[in-house]
Amino acid sequence: MLMSLNEYKTENILLCYPLHADSCPRAHRLTGVKVAIYAFISLIILMTVFGNLLIIISISHFKQLQSPTHLIVQSLAVCDCLLGSLVMPYSMMRSVEGCWFLGDFICKVHSSLDMTFCISSLIHLSLISVDRYWAICDPLRYKMRITNNTVTVLITLTWIFSFVYSFSVVFSGVNAVGLEALILQVSCFGGCVLFFNKEWGLTCVIVVFFIPGTIMSSLYIIIFNVVRKHAKVLSGKVSVTTTGVDSQSSAHRERKAAKSLALVMGVFFICWLPYFIAIAVDPFLNFVTPADVFEALFWFAYFNSACNPLIYGFFYPRFQKAFKTLIFTYICGFNH
Repeated sequence: MLMSLNEYKTENILLCYPLHADSCPRAHRLTGVKVAIYAFISLIILMTVFGNLLIIISISHFKQLQSPTHLIVQSLAVCDCLLGSLVMPYSMMRSVEGCWFLGDFICKVHSSLDMTFCISSLIHLSLISVDRYWAICDPLRYKMRITNNTVTVLITLTWIFSFVYSFSVVFSGVNAVGLEALILQVSCFGGCVLFFNKEWGLTCVIVVFFIPGTIMSSLYIIIFNVVRKHAKVLSGKVSVTTTGVDSQSSAHRERKAAKSLALVMGVFFICWLPYFIAIAVDPFLNFVTPADVFEALFWFAYFNSACNPLIYGFFYPRFQKAFKTLIFTYICGFNH
């Protein structure tokens, strides 16, 4: 049946590639909604990139921040900064437009880098929890266990594992074994979707989220209990003497540290748990989760990378001072 020119144009506008017979449909959103989504996601990307750049430059520039602990924080910031600059902009385009314009190979590279930086970020958070555990729970042997060389080796292994695991899974296609019929049915030209079968969906959740999350939560619970006991002991020593004032100050610092650790763990689980639940459960429900829901969930997980500079930077006085110096002296051009 023949269609009018207007009908033809209307149909083509809704396609990623109007001249391609097997084109994916373009996401149907009002212009105002698109602009709002672009603005919101761009804000997240800017927060992620520039917030983590501040941490990277601060640790590199100020010697008082150069310690084994801060080496891990700096590597985490590099990971999150790369995620924000190399992955998020293209994910934004795909999320808002519903189209992928860069071809299948770049799609695989993008998915691999996405997994690499996310896995690396989660493992770095676990390394920080291990570092804090030894620093607070076994301070006498902490400097012997945690050295710059030890941390460098752990960081290197983290990056190698994240890179090899992600690229081998995506380019080998083992994550989609058994889903060939489904992928053939739903695939179209201009799409970039990474499917996980039941086995690899569970494997991904266990390796990438459950193990790091269990390490983090277990260690932070132990740390929180130790800090709380220290705070009670120090509070019990309060008197009108200088020692009493010092004890109050120490107790305050211990409580502040405990609150920071609770915030770290809370933000981690709030951002990542919904996404990994969907990854694990969706293959068993025949992939009924709507695409827009998945888009919202992984952007919520991305948001953890924007929160990391706030948690590991702005909550610590040394970083606050370094940030102020960098911003006011080197960016604004006057001494603070």
